[in-house]
Amino acid sequence: MIVLKTEQEIAKMRRAGRVVARVLAELRERARPGVRTIELDQIAERIILQHGAKPSFKNYKPQGAPYPFPACICTSINDEVVHGIPGERQLREGDVLKIDVGVSVEGYHADAAITVGIGAISERAQRLIEVTQQCLAAAIAAARSGNRSGDIGAAIQRVAEPQGFSVVREYTSHGVGRALHEGFTLPNFGQPGTGLLLRPGLTLAIEPMINEGNYRTRVKQDGWTVATIDGKLSAQFEHTVAVTDGEAEILTVLD
Repeated sequence: MIVLKTEQEIAKMRRAGRVVARVLAELRERARPGVRTIELDQIAERIILQHGAKPSFKNYKPQGAPYPFPACICTSINDEVVHGIPGERQLREGDVLKIDVGVSVEGYHADAAITVGIGAISERAQRLIEVTQQCLAAAIAAARSGNRSGDIGAAIQRVAEPQGFSVVREYTSHGVGRALHEGFTLPNFGQPGTGLLLRPGLTLAIEPMINEGNYRTRVKQDGWTVATIDGKLSAQFEHTVAVTDGEAEILTVLD
């Protein structure tokens, strides 16, 4: 079901988005060699609760999940694409870390992700990160009233694929608002002019996941963590945005 938000509802999502942005800014600084991913999760939970918000991911159990997600953030390293569970694993020099966090305020959610290089990373890893950021920027630029969801996916493909990277197909961008995953999915690939019509008040979590090699993925033994099928690197960036009469408004940013 497509849910268009009122300005009052979007205001609550802005509040949630500011908390998300604070968490990611802090974790970007804290992600260093030797740090355990569970420590990053503990920092995130403290910030979320200090701001009177709730972690959207903790105890979240979508249909098909083997058990509720046990943490406030996802920490996915190197070939892990998304949904990595924080634990005792220590970050190492050269790692490529994806951090994904969702927050709710008064029942309205915002969701964002970043990819962080740990210490000195390879030139190829740095290029993957840069291209994935460019994919997100292109996707947000395409998220305009009157366009369609296929325009968003096509914009991502136009950036990633000519540079030798692939777009994950098995996991998607999605609607967000009153629920963390609200009503519909938005593939990160597609044909221009096809799919869902974008209208003002539509709120989207746009999250391109870009692989160094093959776009196919597999789920690891923990039942949650998704990894590339070929063991090559993956990167992810995400913002929650609101479609307007002009440029999309990014909700997961600081003041």
